[in-house]
Amino acid sequence: MSGNIKQKDQKILCTKSGNRCALPDCQKILVVNATATDSASLVAVMAHIKGEKSTSARYDINMSDADRNAYPNLIFVCPSCHKKIDDQQNTYTVEKLIEMKQKHEDWIIASTSQEVVNVTFAELDVVTKYLMSGQASQSDSLTLIPPKDKIQKNNLSKSVEQLILLGMTQVTQVADFINRCPDIEFGDRLRQGFVVEYERLKNIENMAGDDLFNGLLSFAAVGATDFKQRAGGLAVLVYLFEKCEVFEK
Repeated sequence: MSGNIKQKDQKILCTKSGNRCALPDCQKILVVNATATDSASLVAVMAHIKGEKSTSARYDINMSDADRNAYPNLIFVCPSCHKKIDDQQNTYTVEKLIEMKQKHEDWIIASTSQEVVNVTFAELDVVTKYLMSGQASQSDSLTLIPPKDKIQKNNLSKSVEQLILLGMTQVTQVADFINRCPDIEFGDRLRQGFVVEYERLKNIENMAGDDLFNGLLSFAAVGATDFKQRAGGLAVLVYLFEKCEVFEK
């Protein structure tokens, strides 16, 4: 069903949903961890709020195919809930699904924020090891600017600004984590990997503003469904947001 959905919209949907089913009576984790013999599996459906086909639930004849397959018309659910919302379309109306989606995304943000104060070196270790696992190249195209300027110049919303302010409560711990590392090049490699991902999201996937921030948060949190690990990712992201060369001048 995701064949006609752009990768950018898929990434935004997965990130903002926290890889969990958006229905409030479910919220099932939709990522099955890797095993010794198999990679991780995403057991989820990127369902259409207004149906994809003329025979689908809640189909809107006046909607373009592009809008039909874009993030605003998609909701992230488990297969069981997908069948339920389509079988019971009079209960799960367009308005109801949009409301559920928004409340679910707000819950993901709130739950992540609540765990920021509980972040430990264990969560930072998971995040930083992931960020350093790829092959990163140096980028010299951007310069440092104050976080407040970055927030304004990149049109970041109030909700993202609040996440940044919460993440800043752990900036000292992230700096301490990096400074304690016996590898003196650790921080530089972490920064380089992050800049490369930023430029990939911006220039290849054409992300900007909140979408770009959320894409970087997903990268930093390793796509975690565990809120404490997501909070660890937020702490690293905000540290790098303040210290390293990302976002527009």
